Amino acid sequence: MITRRCVRINTRSVVYLIMSVILTHIRITQTSVNSNNPEVILTKLEKTSTDNDRNALTINSGNKFPSDTSHCPNDTLCSDLPNSCLHCNYNAQCIYGSEINVTCSPKTTVSCLPDGSGGTESKRKTICRYCYQTERWEQVCEQKGGCNSIDSQFKTNCTVNAEILCMGHRTFMRKVPCNWTQGYRWSTTLILSITLGGFGVDRFFLGHWQEGIGKLFSFGGLGVWTLIDVLLISLHYLGPADGSLYI
Repeated sequence: MITRRCVRINTRSVVYLIMSVILTHIRITQTSVNSNNPEVILTKLEKTSTDNDRNALTINSGNKFPSDTSHCPNDTLCSDLPNSCLHCNYNAQCIYGSEINVTCSPKTTVSCLPDGSGGTESKRKTICRYCYQTERWEQVCEQKGGCNSIDSQFKTNCTVNAEILCMGHRTFMRKVPCNWTQGYRWSTTLILSITLGGFGVDRFFLGHWQEGIGKLFSFGGLGVWTLIDVLLISLHYLGPADGSLYI
């Protein structure tokens, strides 16, 4: 007599296990992303420059902008000039992060029309902070070519965007993540995830071997894991295991 054994699969347990693995992967990814966005680390020279800036602001309260004013209009009201065409006075004793009003006047090489009262000064609202304390999206940094996984971060020159008002030097050094790639194409990964994702091919392709094996033997998490991975890859949230970027 042949005995047949039936294996019962608890769907709820399988889905719970799959979601636990995915949430763990998301937490690891978020930790990796946060570690790639460090705060500015000042060198001794930069600290000295910052102290000099503070002393200069206390004496003259002048803000230092790039000398290039070729983009500044000459036939507009002084109060309508963009921030990059103005020289603003700061109080170095202001509370960091607080909103303050500063008095700005046109730079010496900028010609503009006075307002109705005949004055050229205008009031602008800004945040009390030095330029190196601005957010990453408010800066433009020089990218280093040829960096790799060994150079996960590198020092480079960053300049605050022209429309941002801040104290001190507008160009400074900071550490930024190395945007390197190992040749993984986003379109190829997405196609693999849609067509063969149920067998974990997309995970194997990206180098996530443990998740790939789990996905293979669970038949794509009964389809749930497959759909989630397609969504994560389409949003560029799930990338190569080595931390490189898609091309």
